[in-house]
Amino acid sequence: MPSQEHEALILLFKNRPELAAELLVEALGMPVPGYREARVESGDLTECPPVEYQADAVVVFSDSDPVLAVVVEVQRGRDKSKRWSWPVYLASVRARMRCPTVLLVVCTDASIAKWCAMPIEMGHPGWRLAPMVVGPGAVPVVTDPAEAVDAPELAVLSAVAHGGGIEAQPVLEALLAALAVVDVQRARLYADFVLMALPEVARKHMEVLMAVGTYEYQSDFAKKYVAEGKAEAIFIILSGRGIPISAETRSRIVACTDPTQLDAWIQRAATAVAIEDLFS
Repeated sequence: MPSQEHEALILLFKNRPELAAELLVEALGMPVPGYREARVESGDLTECPPVEYQADAVVVFSDSDPVLAVVVEVQRGRDKSKRWSWPVYLASVRARMRCPTVLLVVCTDASIAKWCAMPIEMGHPGWRLAPMVVGPGAVPVVTDPAEAVDAPELAVLSAVAHGGGIEAQPVLEALLAALAVVDVQRARLYADFVLMALPEVARKHMEVLMAVGTYEYQSDFAKKYVAEGKAEAIFIILSGRGIPISAETRSRIVACTDPTQLDAWIQRAATAVAIEDLFS
């Protein structure tokens, strides 16, 4: 069963197919042919007679015709079956698209990345498949807000890989700049994904950045995102203390986007004996 992290990583490529080229060039130093279009193709590689093969994503770069296909696999564990299925993915996509095809494996764990990078001996003389693997250390460090705005999905990967390190502040600020320019649904999904992936200290730091707006591109999304989290905390505390919450009170709390006011209500909720104590 694919995890939330696995699905979120795949969605980065589906939302921005160009991310495959950015990783190949910037993380792995592989030249990518000039192209006018990047699109996501079906990852269904089932053969006839039916043998089910399903790649996580297939990105095709085209000029007038396809110039490069990239089979994208998100790998979070050591799955020995992939050593047999990955060559099938490449051969199937290459035959379908009639263009050079490469395997790009994305890992959030360095040890898994090392395992995935082991060459696959095909048995035929001279045929040896070396997966192109992007582990956390190879992900480009995005600290320039302008670069993040141009490539939001790359900024998300950068934050996941480097948001807990020594360059966390500029990395997270660049990410928040990117979240300000994508639609609210994508921004929420990306923020949830990064917050889930970050260590606790870095996660709290990102939440503070979102709340106080210390970055140039602070967005209404960031304010609303933090406000909703604080409102939910108030409801949980009041519920735990057995204090009923009317629809009117709930609407008033949800409508508030002032972090200072929300923090005050959280503190009052911890000692309140009635709902009136929250607003006194």
